[in-house]
Amino acid sequence: MATTLPRAICLTLLVGSVVRAAGGLGQEPAPPIFSSESDLVVLHVTVFDRHGDSVAHLNRDVFHVVEDGTPQTISMFSGEDAPVAVGLVVDNSSSMLTRRGMVMAGVMAFAESSKPEDQAFTIVFNEHVRRGLPDTVAFTSNATLLQASLAAIPPGGMTALHDAVIAGLDQLDMAERQKHVLVVLSDGDDNASRQREDDMLHRAERSNALIYAVSTARLDSSVGNERLLRKLARSTGGELYTPRTERDVVAAFAEIAGNIRQGYTIGYVPTNAAHDGSYRKLIVRALVPGIRPPVVHVRDGYLAPLHPHER
Repeated sequence: MATTLPRAICLTLLVGSVVRAAGGLGQEPAPPIFSSESDLVVLHVTVFDRHGDSVAHLNRDVFHVVEDGTPQTISMFSGEDAPVAVGLVVDNSSSMLTRRGMVMAGVMAFAESSKPEDQAFTIVFNEHVRRGLPDTVAFTSNATLLQASLAAIPPGGMTALHDAVIAGLDQLDMAERQKHVLVVLSDGDDNASRQREDDMLHRAERSNALIYAVSTARLDSSVGNERLLRKLARSTGGELYTPRTERDVVAAFAEIAGNIRQGYTIGYVPTNAAHDGSYRKLIVRALVPGIRPPVVHVRDGYLAPLHPHER
């Protein structure tokens, strides 16, 4: 079952239709960037116009945050490019036997947009969930090492999607970077997890990660479970990609990898200070005078923290 976040909640919101991920730093992880002395909610926001192009150089005054219908006061704002931590969670079941080239090309799309201060890791799963990197390496920015981490285990077996996503979110919690992204490559079916679907979704709601899902269901007309992948992604502010060819899969990875560096960081202290574990509905708008309002995609909300004795 999911653990409860500390009092300070770092939420990741997406404004726009796509976001991109990048690589990582080869160093030992530090505790997540949360402060036990503050209830600051941190929002990572990306803005796109109606043509799908990112909108840069916006100032603090154009952003408006509403929590459970109540406007919030923005107390922290930055428009600078921030380092990211990204986890690649890759299906390695029998359905992936002939798709190694596609997976490697997708990894390269991330590596090409990485910066030295970024952090990356891989989770490879069939009925077993394995960290791809060596035990002594928590995160890396080395493209060769990332590829090797996915190629080391031959495909085969069943699919433990729920367990793999939870493992990826747990690993992201150890990252030093404040912006967290999880990219999941799967058809959405699960036939081997110990954790339930609800456990996975609950864990995602308590995380500070954007989740992007790239479905493989349409590559071979398999049934899959794109409904679950869409629900998982959009509940965190991410998106579901439904490519029909392997080339489209690589393009989806490249699109995600390029846009994640765009955006703004916004922070506020909620007017509702209760630590009751309730679900808080969130809306973020960017209102720029004189132009059509940008497209805004955000996560549905977050689960408030509990008092320590209730965790």
